[in-house]
Amino acid sequence: MPAIRHDHLSLHYEIDGPDKSPCLILSNALGTSLDIWEPQLPVLSDHFKLLRYDGRGHGRSGVASPTCTVSKFGEDVIALMDHAGIERAHFCGVALGGMVGLWLASHHPSRIERLIVSNTAALLGPSAMWDARIQQVRAGGVEAIAPAVIERWFTRDFQQHATLQVSLVRSMLLATSASGYIAACNALRDADLRDLLHRIVAPTLVLGGRYDKTTSPAQSRQLADHIPTARYVELNAAHLMNWEVAQSYTKLIEEFLLN
Repeated sequence: MPAIRHDHLSLHYEIDGPDKSPCLILSNALGTSLDIWEPQLPVLSDHFKLLRYDGRGHGRSGVASPTCTVSKFGEDVIALMDHAGIERAHFCGVALGGMVGLWLASHHPSRIERLIVSNTAALLGPSAMWDARIQQVRAGGVEAIAPAVIERWFTRDFQQHATLQVSLVRSMLLATSASGYIAACNALRDADLRDLLHRIVAPTLVLGGRYDKTTSPAQSRQLADHIPTARYVELNAAHLMNWEVAQSYTKLIEEFLLN
């Protein structure tokens, strides 16, 4: 797997699809790796040059400082784009990755063509919730929070009938280092992008999950309402919709980016 050095750590990435096609960057959720996009690869790689990467502290990328911020995650994307010679790209991010997309589109509008943000918000509080989760991980590692995280990520029906898929995603979570997870929790706890949303000029698709216990449909709708260029679509799923309703999710991306 290729990697670059940036901000004193290694950032691992993968590029798939035709080199001359428009570029689509895919950004993973807290506690997952670039493999979270496996359900979308067969279809999207036919149309796009796909740049997937492990966010700092996740997958094979280096562990960030505990004082990590969402802006650091965003600057990592710019470094990867510069390294790969990508001047402008579409961007799709889920949860943490969606918040990174909001930061990029508001701070580097010339680099983002179209934006898709899934199961995210401009403010993901309350702080006490993040502090409690950080303490749990410090005390017992990521394993200590895994059951509760899976409950938030997927509906009960999906957990019962898609055991292989749930197992694969759980493995990604358990492979995340405690220090990397904590650093990302700090970034999410301290991020407040609400005053930046009006600066986003890229056409934006906001995707929300009807049963999402982490980012509620109300939060997703509110996000879309404050981005001048956004429209909102709600799917019949929980937090990791790109797995739970993979076909519908992928089709929405295709339609939004190709039409």
